[in-house]
Amino acid sequence: MATQEKREGPRPIVPIIPATDDTVSRLVAQDYTPWYKKPNLRLLYLLFFPTCIGVEMTSGFDSSMMNGLQAVDSWDLFFHSPRSALLGLMSAMYSLGALVALPFVPLVTDGLGRRKTIIASSLVMIAGAVIQTTAHNFVQFILARFILGIGIPFAIVAASSLIGELSHPKERAILGSLFNSCYFIGAIVAAGATLGTFKMPNNWGWRIPSLLQVIPSALQVMFCYFLPESPRWLISKGRGEEAYGILAKYHAEGDHESELVKAEYVQIEKTLELEKETSRVGWMDLFRTSGMRKRLIVGSAVGLFTQWSGNGLTSYYLARILDNVGVTDNRTKNLVNLASTLWSFVNATALALTVSRFKRRTCYLICSISCLLVFAAWTAASARYSIDQGQAASKAVIAFIFLYSPAYNVAYNALTYTFLVEIFPFHVRAKGITIFQIFSRAAGFFNTFINPIGIKNAGWKYYLMYVIFLAFEVVFIYFLFPETSGRTLEELAFLYEEDEAKKVKERVEHDIKEGHTGPSTKHAIRDEDSLDKA
Repeated sequence: MATQEKREGPRPIVPIIPATDDTVSRLVAQDYTPWYKKPNLRLLYLLFFPTCIGVEMTSGFDSSMMNGLQAVDSWDLFFHSPRSALLGLMSAMYSLGALVALPFVPLVTDGLGRRKTIIASSLVMIAGAVIQTTAHNFVQFILARFILGIGIPFAIVAASSLIGELSHPKERAILGSLFNSCYFIGAIVAAGATLGTFKMPNNWGWRIPSLLQVIPSALQVMFCYFLPESPRWLISKGRGEEAYGILAKYHAEGDHESELVKAEYVQIEKTLELEKETSRVGWMDLFRTSGMRKRLIVGSAVGLFTQWSGNGLTSYYLARILDNVGVTDNRTKNLVNLASTLWSFVNATALALTVSRFKRRTCYLICSISCLLVFAAWTAASARYSIDQGQAASKAVIAFIFLYSPAYNVAYNALTYTFLVEIFPFHVRAKGITIFQIFSRAAGFFNTFINPIGIKNAGWKYYLMYVIFLAFEVVFIYFLFPETSGRTLEELAFLYEEDEAKKVKERVEHDIKEGHTGPSTKHAIRDEDSLDKA
């Protein structure tokens, strides 16, 4: 009865300490209870894994599967031993499908919401995986890969945004970092599948791995129903009541009088209001101001760097690289693929749990410099093998492939989506991540189409292009990457606009002092059924 009486009455205003521009960060720092001791937050993070964080399993599965299939005799025979341009086309269709879809991604993500977009795109990818499994010719196979490519950017943009917008501020960076590390879970399953089927004498040797690509998308469809929507998206659609309830349920374990929830709500609401005042929320927002242009340049660069740092070689064409250093046995190729994928998962996960605590720009510098050094040594070892065909040089190339993985994962894997969510404010976040995806997918398309041609025609000399580009990355990051660590998304909304940041600070201070800390008093405490529905 006491609970019922509380629900019927108005929500009392509980004063909190005056807000400054770092009010939320300060309140978060005062919360010493770990997430695993908070039942609602624990449930939310568990739901993240098969839904949002699990989206990258699809990409990981795809690249590792295409790597492994090149060492599956039944696949090679069925498609008449594709090499060079044909092999590049088969792999590149995935990126081409994504490129075609990307202009529509922000419209769908901002229109339908993050959760519904994940579900819809997962259904598209399930259809693509089924068509790929039942392919009877080359055309049907590349069509299936094109459909898979259409679905993946919708899921990635929506899922990465939802992780950043729904997570508790304490764990946001770590969860964003884990997003990319799940790439390797899909890659491990695919590598294991091709290792297990490469000796099968019939076409199920390659159809079974293709069919398994359904699993990540099916998990997203099944579990997204239980996932709440982004509070920021709800507030932007005038549904502040639901947003406040979600923040209270997951960030304060149902305490609607939580100072943190009140400060978060006001900060989000006032930031969105000011963003709307200063923006028409169109594509031209990315070019209109100096701050936005800086964000666009950095986001585009991250898209290029994550693909043109040499990782495309091992992601799709490890079998061809191994051919060039004398490793021709299919079983050995699949074992190296599986071992390198397992190693990548271990170091990517460890890095995702640690590097988010450090400064972003520093991590990116460490990453790019490490990649440059390892790739230069890899190129030198490949050149040595081409001269004397020695086993020492061959083993050195394989060793550098394994060393390259943690060098790349320090930032390009662990921090990419965390960093993107931080540099783009809410009203252009989907568009900003889409721009990143456009550059990433375009670079990926170039990689997957051109790499097999370059490897075949130029051998180790082809790697020199990546060494030069990695040197450029180091210089670019040093001069142009901003620091974003240690602040909430709202505190970063005007990263390059100091005047606008001051306005947000003043409005938040005013509203909290006046007691305007929620959507309305009557909306403070809501039925659990209604909250779950949100």
